[in-house]
Order: sequence, then C-alpha cells, then structure tokens
Amino acid sequence: MSDVRTVRAGRRTVELHRPEKILFPAGDDDGSDREHIEGAAKAYTKADLFDYYRSVAPFMLPHLRGRPLMLERHPDGVDGPRFMQKDTPDHYPDWITRAEVTKQGGTVTHTVCDDTASLLFLADQACLTLHRWLSRTGDIDRPDRLVFDLDPAKDDFGAVREAARLLGELLDHMSLPSALMTTGSRGLHVVVPLNGNHDFDDVRDFAKDVADTLAAAHPERFTTAARKEARGDRLYLDVQRNGYAQTAVAPFSVRAAPGAPVAVPIAWEQLDDPAVHARRWTIEDAVEQARTDPWAGVPRNGRALGPARRKLRALRG
Repeated sequence: MSDVRTVRAGRRTVELHRPEKILFPAGDDDGSDREHIEGAAKAYTKADLFDYYRSVAPFMLPHLRGRPLMLERHPDGVDGPRFMQKDTPDHYPDWITRAEVTKQGGTVTHTVCDDTASLLFLADQACLTLHRWLSRTGDIDRPDRLVFDLDPAKDDFGAVREAARLLGELLDHMSLPSALMTTGSRGLHVVVPLNGNHDFDDVRDFAKDVADTLAAAHPERFTTAARKEARGDRLYLDVQRNGYAQTAVAPFSVRAAPGAPVAVPIAWEQLDDPAVHARRWTIEDAVEQARTDPWAGVPRNGRALGPARRKLRALRG
C-alpha cells in the first residue's frame, strides 16, 4: 500500500503521508471510565483522522477561521510524545494563514486554519487537537467568546450536568445566551458569544464573578480554587481560558485519548439524555451530531457584558 495519498481540497492538493500509521492504538486506556468511551478498544489510523477532519470541515471551519491556534501534535500517536505547537514552522506551505501576535518579550506566529486544505495539512502533521484563541486576528485583544470549563474532581458526569444546568440558569437570569460542548475528556464547556467590545481582562473578571457567585451558592459542590489541593471532591469552575493568549479546545476537535473521542457541540436539551457524556462522540459519529446543527438556537450576534454585569451585581447584593 502506498505511503502517500493525495486528495484535492478546493484549489489545493494535500498529501497524506503514512496513512496506515496507528495514532490511536487498540487496547486498554489510561484508567478512565471505559463505558464512556465508545469504541475504545478499536485502533484508529492517520487516515481515519484525516478522513474525519475532511468530513467535519464544513461544520468545524466556522469555529476556526481567523483565530490563532495552538496545535497539539502526536507524531507517534497518543502513546508517544506530545508537542504543543504555537509558532508556525518555516516548512508549512505559504498558503496556510499565519497570525503574528505579541507576547511578553516578543511575538508568536500562530497558525490559522481558514480552509479545508489547511485542516487536512494539519491532520497530516499528526495534529490531533486544535486549541483556539477566543478572539480573532482582526481584533486580537477583544474576545468574542467567553468559556466556562466545568472540570469534575472525578470522572463524574452527573456533577457536570448539575453544574451546567445551574450555570445556564444563572446566565439566563443575566440574559446571556449560552451553548454547550462536550470536551471529549471529562467535562463540558459552556460558551457565551460576546460582541467583541470588551478586552480579555474585563471578560475574565466577569467570568470569575459569575463562577464565584455559583460557587458561593453551592460551596459544597463547586469551587473556583485554582490549586487542586484546595478543591477536594468539588467540581472546578475554571475561567482561566478567558485570558489573553489562552486557548480552548475547538469544536469538533479530536482528543488525544483512546477511542478518538471528539469535543462536540450539543443542544441544551441533550443534557437530559442519559446517554450523553463528555466522551459520547468519536471520530466515527461526531459528523452525525454536527449535521443536527446543535447550536442553531444560539444568536449569531454576541452580547455586551454591561447589562449582565449590572444584573449580577444586583443578584450578589
């Protein structure tokens, strides 16, 4: 069998090298709850990853375009070394978009995935997971997404469901639309679309105030403590992804775990389905979920935080 496969993606031709290379080995996992990893015993190849990203591209690209990325690469598969790549290598094709952004003491030239060819090229580079900025290159200092990461102390999706429902109710009280996404790991992301008029510090401070409010109302179940030792068995309401140069896993990204689970947007009503959990979807069925357009009810235009901040202040007294 050939070690190179060539496909056409728009105006570009992309090569897939070593398509039969195993990236997700069959067999035992890393100790997580196996009944929550459908197909965990099955091996997946580089070709499987490539074909998945080719199929999901129409649904995934709207969440990627214009956003700097941090790329999680596993050239030797999930059992090998992991590389978290920020700077775009010189050998990447010139047709892949780049974004030079400032950091302390210099700049970083991030990869931006604007089209299917770019996504497939990254799959050929064994990029399993794409972590995206919450702002776009046109206004890099002002995020248009706010993310709450619901991180349970144990592999307990029941606690995640409860946190998501209570957080969703709090956001509804502040007239902030929100959307749910499984992380492909253990928790959920609750995503709030913003109008892009606030800087990262404002957004993170607001997110922290919301998380603190929820934790204060349920101190035995939730915490905002950054140190693991201080959390105990409580679910962590993580808002740290809302800072400048921080990233969150992009919708429809594959996670580096047995069974090739995928971070998948879901509708709020799906939270009531007992079959739904953080690793419910894999590269075998995530496209089917994408076709249901689970975020169809989320407004395209994000909200300002001023009115929500005033409602939160009144709620907190």
